[in-house]
Amino acid sequence: MTLQQLYYVVIISETGSLNKAAEVLYIAQPSLSSAIKELEKELGIVIFHRSGKGVSLTNDGAEFILHAKQLYYQYETLLEKYGRSGTLKKKFGVSTQHYSFVVKAFVEMVKAYNTAEYEFAIRETRTREIIEDVNTLKSEIGILYLSDFNRKIITKLLNTNNLEFHKLIECNAYVYLWRGHPLAEYKSICFSQLENYPCLSFEQGDNSSFYFAEEILSTNEYPRTIKANDRATMLNLMIGLNGYTLCSGIICEELNGTDFITIPFEADVEHENSTMEIGYIVKKNMLLSEMGRLYIEEIKHYLQPGSESIGQDA
Repeated sequence: MTLQQLYYVVIISETGSLNKAAEVLYIAQPSLSSAIKELEKELGIVIFHRSGKGVSLTNDGAEFILHAKQLYYQYETLLEKYGRSGTLKKKFGVSTQHYSFVVKAFVEMVKAYNTAEYEFAIRETRTREIIEDVNTLKSEIGILYLSDFNRKIITKLLNTNNLEFHKLIECNAYVYLWRGHPLAEYKSICFSQLENYPCLSFEQGDNSSFYFAEEILSTNEYPRTIKANDRATMLNLMIGLNGYTLCSGIICEELNGTDFITIPFEADVEHENSTMEIGYIVKKNMLLSEMGRLYIEEIKHYLQPGSESIGQDA
């Protein structure tokens, strides 16, 4: 097994196609196929299912790719630092669910450093990819939430990947909508009042379990639903379609503006409220970097009791 083969596997998994991967790698597709077959033969597993629609990871392949990515990212770091150029910038990355307060804390953390000397990355992405990013060290910190509904599944996945969860805050569900929404003047909103409006949620991928849903109360049956994959689109849908989503109720007007509000979700017999336990995940037994420590301090400062952010925004 060579580092080149690991790189091939990583690129194929990201593109989902041998032809596309060959284009990215600037090699002939038959040569790429041959290299992967040799690797599979050496390992004694099948990494990819091949079909006319492309390739997909097998169960063995999904497990292998996690280790391959981690190893190859570490190799790239060593090469950048100790290779001929020796121009490695210190890196810090965060992978997160879609929380504006997380972005706000990231902004404040980055201000403390010279961006010419450091390489920063923040990735608002799917729940499963957050866990994968931290496991492979693509990101040092991941931000997600646990609830009574998803805790068992997510915790098991974290343990499997040698990750640990640290709680930052607990909060109940809020309805997040724009100020022009017909329900915007209510003090609280129950499920029956929302039936005529589309529930907006972040897409988690075709094959993702609803345990990875980013929105609290995702187990409810919503008669109208629309999925989006970024926060800007979500906000546009709130205005254009009078859509809503269910969130933590934590505000960052500086980033999202003042056109959006949150209203407490009112539970009833059929639709109970639930507590979100938002926190960060890291590798077990790994000390946070200087940037990581400052970042978590910024989040805690933003979430401290009495903050104007609490109970107003997502």
